[in-house]
Amino acid sequence: MQSETPKSGSTVQRRQFLQATGASALAMGVWSEVPAQESTSPNEKLKVLCVGTANRASADINGVQGENIIGLCDIDQNYLDKAAKRFPDARLYKDYREMIATESDKADAIVVATTDHNHAPAAIRGINAGLHCYCEKPLTHTVEEARKIAAAAKAKGVATQMGTQIHATDNYRRVVEIIQAGTIGDVTEVHVWVGKSWGGGDRPEKGVEPPANLSWDLWLGPAPERPFAAGRYHPAQWRRWWDFGQGTLGDMGCHYMDLPFWALDLRYPISIEAEGPEVHPETCPLGLVVKYKFPARGDKPGLDFTWYDGNKTPREVADEKVPGSGVMFVGTEGNMFASYSNYKLFPKEKFTDFVPPAQTIPKSIGHHAEWIKACKDGSPTTCNFDYSGALTEAVLLGNVAYRTGKQIDWDGENFKATNCPEADKYLRKEYRPGWEVEFEG
Repeated sequence: MQSETPKSGSTVQRRQFLQATGASALAMGVWSEVPAQESTSPNEKLKVLCVGTANRASADINGVQGENIIGLCDIDQNYLDKAAKRFPDARLYKDYREMIATESDKADAIVVATTDHNHAPAAIRGINAGLHCYCEKPLTHTVEEARKIAAAAKAKGVATQMGTQIHATDNYRRVVEIIQAGTIGDVTEVHVWVGKSWGGGDRPEKGVEPPANLSWDLWLGPAPERPFAAGRYHPAQWRRWWDFGQGTLGDMGCHYMDLPFWALDLRYPISIEAEGPEVHPETCPLGLVVKYKFPARGDKPGLDFTWYDGNKTPREVADEKVPGSGVMFVGTEGNMFASYSNYKLFPKEKFTDFVPPAQTIPKSIGHHAEWIKACKDGSPTTCNFDYSGALTEAVLLGNVAYRTGKQIDWDGENFKATNCPEADKYLRKEYRPGWEVEFEG
């Protein structure tokens, strides 16, 4: 770690100004007309802390590299050294808690791109310090963490964005417009599937000494202690373990379920049940089917929403052959398939002369750019933690239902599985001392 530089009060004053003037705009999702002061000017660079520097984190750093990156943190010295060459003026850390404690009074914002189990502990410390926060998907590792992070961000009035980058693409925006225009009538079913499999396997019986470049205890962070095992956790296999990830559903749910959440104005499901192999205490399933029910919303009917992954992925949905991943909206006047890059309407003969509705959702300036702009002027983001927190809750509730082996009646407003008290232990978790997730108002 490099030495600390003198503290500056100007950064704190800038953040306080933005929180006083822009927080209401962020909360309400409207554009702020308040003129910017000092470094809230769009022309002045944000001072950014980055938690994680490689793989997905490297892409997020690329998204904010035009700003002033003043702090870099990684538990892998090899990754950290590589990032330091790109940003030689950034101060270097292995422990994000130390970086936030040391640098937050000099910083404006934080980017969190770590293993899932470290998302909330890092994000909450940044939010508690008043930093605007960009965090990778899923927003958190547990349902309770998602609720806490969203509430903390709202209370602090900080600009937030979850890393569902596909949300910024033109195709997703056109699909939302078509669905909301009523092109296929009232949507009564949604099917979402992803042909990935993050799961399976048993915990290694013996551990080995971690490599010298890896700070294994810091990688574990809030998770229970366990010995390092080469090739089983860091850098790529952690998603299959309950202690660190949430399997395929946790990995891809926020990307693919985002589209129907946005198009159909979804929030809390009222019922969740899951089908899969026998629950393993250590690793996620190789295939899962989750059936959600969402209530009626205004003039929109109730919705049956089904997720499939891994070896449970269907080859045919709503009587149509489908590729390995996608979304199918089933409506009273037709069906619509959507992927990341295209969409199709069914039956084909009915929509031969289809003309898309007028564009109502503006073209994105870029997923990271939206967040950077929000940090500076209080403008809204499309995947703020209120929206993405609720999305993450729904995604993770699928695994809660699977692990309980029961259908869950969910009271989202009161955060309670009303018929299944055993769900509580999967909604939240214990943390190793020093890694707790608590809002400091």
